[in-house]
Amino acid sequence: MPEQSVSAPIYYNSLFRHGVDAKRRVQVPAKWRPSRPEVEFTLILWPKSVHGCCLRVLPPEQMGKLMADINAMSYDDPNKVVLKRFIGSESVQVPLDKAGRICLPEEMAKAAGVKKEAVLVGLLDRFEIWNPNRYSAVRSEDQVMAGAAFKLME
Repeated sequence: MPEQSVSAPIYYNSLFRHGVDAKRRVQVPAKWRPSRPEVEFTLILWPKSVHGCCLRVLPPEQMGKLMADINAMSYDDPNKVVLKRFIGSESVQVPLDKAGRICLPEEMAKAAGVKKEAVLVGLLDRFEIWNPNRYSAVRSEDQVMAGAAFKLME
């Protein structure tokens, strides 16, 4: 019986700064890359910060979970169609190229303010791509809120 290889889960932790080339390609850290080829990440324009939006990057497993969560919502819930419409219109699948890069669509990169440099921020099960100045402001807010957030884990 052939032995099946089980790949270890990928945890998106740490913070990386990478340049963005003229074609809007950004390097995905080696430890964040899936072991199997032809993987597509889902980029979602994420508007949750008062400092401006970022790009939320979901691996296939997380995109599948997001879709399952939305589909589990009641058809009577008006948020269901809003989420589907928003995520459907503000997201795109991007392949990881052989050099370990993803290409940011022009309009998404512009909306997120990502030009020559990007900050890739691990969220454990997914990651975000930020304009360095926007992320600096968000990080300052996160540090203020961290004490209360960690109390939830006690």
